[in-house]
Amino acid sequence: MLQGRNIALVEDDEIMGASLTDRLELEGARVTWFKTFGRALGGLRTPLRPFDVVLCDIRLGDGSGEDLFLRLCDHGTPPPFLFMTGQATADQAVRLLRSGAADYLTKPFDMAALLARLGQIISPVSAVGSALVFGPSQAARALETQMVQIALSDGPVLILGETGTGKKAAARHIHGLSDRRAAPFVAVDLSRTDAAGQENLLFGADGALQRVQDGVLVIERIGDAATQVQARLVQTIWDSQTRGARIMVTDTDEPRLRAVLRPDLFYHLNMLVLTIPPLRQRPEDIGWMLARLFDGMNARRAESLKGISLPAEDLALRHDWPGNGRELRGRLARAMAIATGDMILPAELFPEKISEGEGEFSTLAEAREQAERFQIERALARTGGGVSEAAKLLQVSRTTLWEKMQKLGLSG
Repeated sequence: MLQGRNIALVEDDEIMGASLTDRLELEGARVTWFKTFGRALGGLRTPLRPFDVVLCDIRLGDGSGEDLFLRLCDHGTPPPFLFMTGQATADQAVRLLRSGAADYLTKPFDMAALLARLGQIISPVSAVGSALVFGPSQAARALETQMVQIALSDGPVLILGETGTGKKAAARHIHGLSDRRAAPFVAVDLSRTDAAGQENLLFGADGALQRVQDGVLVIERIGDAATQVQARLVQTIWDSQTRGARIMVTDTDEPRLRAVLRPDLFYHLNMLVLTIPPLRQRPEDIGWMLARLFDGMNARRAESLKGISLPAEDLALRHDWPGNGRELRGRLARAMAIATGDMILPAELFPEKISEGEGEFSTLAEAREQAERFQIERALARTGGGVSEAAKLLQVSRTTLWEKMQKLGLSG
């Protein structure tokens, strides 16, 4: 039941925490144990992978589990929370559940009861959609939640986002989560043909509507649809609500669609809307996306590369990415094709910035400091600010890490 699930445990009692961790890991779960309010707040806001559920004590040494949940709600949709409390009152239980908590258990509780409650809380759909699509950032996690909710519903879907943000990938993911996953997934792009071609693409004898059956039809660049195509789409969408395919459409932004679409078509499409933020608004996802794409491309190379150099990754984190994920993929593919060493260097990932002077040499001391800052920040983010845990990741003593953090102006 818990095999492969990612569970966050927030518990400041060493004995209780160790006991719960051991039992949950025996059930096959991956457990991340946060022992303080502060570390839990950081770790749950920016996890390496989304948590399926949070098992949280109400009373913590430096705060309360209820405050932790509410703080997370201020910045997005947190994972389901199962609270543990030794002093549950009716008022507290009602307050927790009304604020959005999944459930609570009163201590002492039977382990079998805890496992059964966890099994009820964790959605079976989350197992299908557990792989990250857009990244580990809070915005990306909110997208993951929205896609699961859309997959559980039916009807037209409007997916908005700048060029290269992954609108078609989002539609494919929703299709994979839905009960239509065994049916065809068909996508057509209306920007590449005239009115007659659009009609043939959609409504022809071998058009998309014939091929998709009761699957998912994705119409890209719906704003480019010709007038007569829009008229036929209104009827098609109306019919699809009682039979046939599920219609999903994509475009860049809502104001453009309001200006170019028939009002009746726009309002048919505007019921379920998924908006994908550009990559520049999700900087936490840049490194994740680079690593994911690098691993895939590297596996296909005759001679594998070791990785992306820290200076190149630093430039990537400071780049605006106007072309979003599509630009990132293109830059990385070019860099891997022209790489002369065993690491991707800044000049290979951003040749134009090197020519503009952004790639001027730093002193060795500056480069070392920049690299150390980058790695320390990554380690602290991974451990939720825990200095001792970060020191283990970096393979240095806690004292050494603390001294470097003081020098760089970093805090746990």
